[in-house]
Amino acid sequence: MLTLNHFLVLGAVLFCIGLYGAITKRNAVAVLMGIEIMLNAVNITMVGFSFFNTQVGQYSQRLTGQIFAIFIITVAAAEAAVALAMIIAIYRKRDTVDVGEIDMMKW
Repeated sequence: MLTLNHFLVLGAVLFCIGLYGAITKRNAVAVLMGIEIMLNAVNITMVGFSFFNTQVGQYSQRLTGQIFAIFIITVAAAEAAVALAMIIAIYRKRDTVDVGEIDMMKW
């Protein structure tokens, strides 16, 4: 049977994988994928906490984790769309998506 510890360990492992990917990768798309993995790890932990919340009696009040997860997925989709549009615009101007070479603010 699954317990809250299983959800928390899975969320922590996924968050660490996403953090490692976001910090070590030089490709902007890979950094974006690492951030998305971290957001999904947060979703897993929120749903786990919501599912194992025994303090609240009504089932409709136990859906708060799922509702927050839906909002996080919506924000992540909007963030991914904007980030990919920025990456495409930078690639067209600089012919690279290497994070170390993107210095658009410098003249």
